Amino acid sequence: MGQVLAQLIPVAAAAALSTVPITAMIFILLSERRSATALPFLSGWVLGTAAGLTLATLAAQALPDRPRRLDTLIGTLEILTGSALVLFGLVSIVRHRRAPTSERPGWIEGIGSFGPLPALGIGLALNVRPKALLLFTAASLAITGAKLSVEESLIAIIVYTALATSTVVAPTLATVFLPDRMEPRLVVTRDWISAHGASMTAVVMILVGIVVVAAGINH
Repeated sequence: MGQVLAQLIPVAAAAALSTVPITAMIFILLSERRSATALPFLSGWVLGTAAGLTLATLAAQALPDRPRRLDTLIGTLEILTGSALVLFGLVSIVRHRRAPTSERPGWIEGIGSFGPLPALGIGLALNVRPKALLLFTAASLAITGAKLSVEESLIAIIVYTALATSTVVAPTLATVFLPDRMEPRLVVTRDWISAHGASMTAVVMILVGIVVVAAGINH
């Protein structure tokens, strides 16, 4: 169990540091309708993360069950997934250097005016981005490769979900209870992400990709 957690924690950290859900959360919390949209968005993000990893793990467990063949296949898939994460990060860095910009997608700018149901849907939908799917794949391969029991797999999924969503859960709950203290911090965080978020995310993806490739080589 310890080995799989050691593999899951970096992958979950990459998900936690993803700037898109964090930025969406900040705009919701700084809006006048945060009381109506914050918790639905949070619910969608958390439920989507748990469901995404659960489905990915079930798919991974459908791989051939011959021990040697399974180990080889999982190792190969981990190398491919890790390589894709590294490539994703490198492409993001190149794009950012060629066209550095702090502009955000229009839907993020207006997300604070959405109703509860659209906010829930966006929280769910953010889990089907290419980056999120790659991270689900890496995490599910780690769980499957460790040959955990059903109970242990469930614990691993819960741990991943808790870590991956912590950067949205913690600020949301803090703002609900301490709005006056949190609002200035949210503004500072929003501005910092606008300036440095893309580079940070790309570097984290590259590092996590290297970790996944190493796990695949050593599998």
